[in-house]
Amino acid sequence: MILAPSTRPALLVFDGDCGFCTSTVGWLRRWLPAMPDASPYQWTELAEYGLSEADAAAKVWLVVGGRRLGGHAAVAGLLTHQPAAALRLLGHLMMIPPISWAAAAAYALVARYRFALPGGTPACRVGQS
Repeated sequence: MILAPSTRPALLVFDGDCGFCTSTVGWLRRWLPAMPDASPYQWTELAEYGLSEADAAAKVWLVVGGRRLGGHAAVAGLLTHQPAAALRLLGHLMMIPPISWAAAAAYALVARYRFALPGGTPACRVGQS
């Protein structure tokens, strides 16, 4: 969804109660030269970014300018803003079918089983009975 243009810096919104998500953001901070600010959704004024708590609990979000990118598109957006051409290319490819379909499926799989991944805890389990 496209929002009104914004002068706000980019922001990555993630689940701060999830150990896997928090660990992943820490890893991204160390390895991506152009990492935007990141904030747990629990500490973020979500309405200011056009997000609901349900949106933020469901997936990671990258808010850049007037755009919101969620899930695999947020990951692709992070990559497209990197100085390395290879990372930018990978980010752009992640948004083109059929690669985007595979990226979306991979993101959904990781999100579903994030509690079982390194850094994950029972608090990472979302949307499962």
